[in-house]
Amino acid sequence: MVKNFDELIARAVEKGPKKVAVACAQDDDVLKALKGAYDLGIIKGILIGDVAQIEKIASDIGLDLSEFQLLHVMDMAEASLKAVSMVSSGEADLVMKGLVDTSIILKAVLNREVGLRTGNVLSHVAVFDVATYHKILTVTDAAMNIAPDLNAKKQIIENALAVTKALEIELPNVGVIAAKEKVTESMIATVHAGELVKMNAEGQIQGCKVGGPFALDNAVSKEAAEIKGIKDPMAGDVDILLCPSIEAGNVLYKALNFLANAQSAGIIVGAKAPIILTSRADSDASKLNSIALGVLMSEYK
Repeated sequence: MVKNFDELIARAVEKGPKKVAVACAQDDDVLKALKGAYDLGIIKGILIGDVAQIEKIASDIGLDLSEFQLLHVMDMAEASLKAVSMVSSGEADLVMKGLVDTSIILKAVLNREVGLRTGNVLSHVAVFDVATYHKILTVTDAAMNIAPDLNAKKQIIENALAVTKALEIELPNVGVIAAKEKVTESMIATVHAGELVKMNAEGQIQGCKVGGPFALDNAVSKEAAEIKGIKDPMAGDVDILLCPSIEAGNVLYKALNFLANAQSAGIIVGAKAPIILTSRADSDASKLNSIALGVLMSEYK
């Protein structure tokens, strides 16, 4: 079981290097992250985009491009489709977003001819190492699904399980988050929680234990659970936090990063291969962690 991000990097070093195809790679932050990953022996790279700009940025940051494959494609949509197709054909193991809108690269991922679609929901999974929590914590979905229905939440859980599997967590506890701990018809998040717990008990969701509804405090704090009289044995000990909406997930994601100084990694799952989409606001360490997580996911896939 991966217990912290030092172990995450170490596992990626063991499993790597994997080949990453980067769409529109002419981005300073992305190339810095790739340099860190390459220096550790985690990845080899195919850099697709404006080669002149890629070479200029690489020179500025001290990235040796002699071991990277460079493909000159100026059009963003074409570059994204090329990166995705290289993963689809087996020429690369994972795809990474560069200087291109998320919508463009996701359209390439979902391309019916050369894309990576599986028919499943795509979702964002964030992994956190928080000083105040006793183990790795996973949060989903903070970036993709605005207001997921019951079936989408089931698939979001299953996507997150692919990540925890790569992190060697054998039977993760999934806490379904809401604003209160009792199923209440007027609060759809609690209704979904009750249904997801039932689906898990009936074997429709496997490979984990699902509990809820939990308010955030009793999902991550045994003391809070005891004070509120929450009897669920996974209270205060969840591995995966399933958020009720994109707003809740996004706020939690950014609160952990910017207020709790957590180490983090993020990845898009649900496709045939991992998709690394880092934000400009993410720290350099977070970007490197995200690449390492993608490498582990690629090995698991």
